[in-house]
Amino acid sequence: MLRLTVSTEEYLMLGDDIKIVFLGGTGKHLRIMIDAPKEVDIVRSSVIEKKFTDPEIRATLPKYYAEPEKPEKYKKKKNIVIAGTGRMQ
Repeated sequence: MLRLTVSTEEYLMLGDDIKIVFLGGTGKHLRIMIDAPKEVDIVRSSVIEKKFTDPEIRATLPKYYAEPEKPEKYKKKKNIVIAGTGRMQ
């Protein structure tokens, strides 16, 4: 799985003929535009999940969740120089 940070109106190309454009968003919602050939099926995950009522089949469907931010101990530390002392903290 690939995780990316994108800017508004930036796009991704899947192969030569599928383009996903990020249009922006607010809060927990994101707007995208998908430009793909008519032969390509595009279906929301909620529609797929509603289609299968058998719990065993639903358990096999992929689930994706937002990854939590990394704990502070894994973030890159920044060097801070205090002006006038020449020392780093």
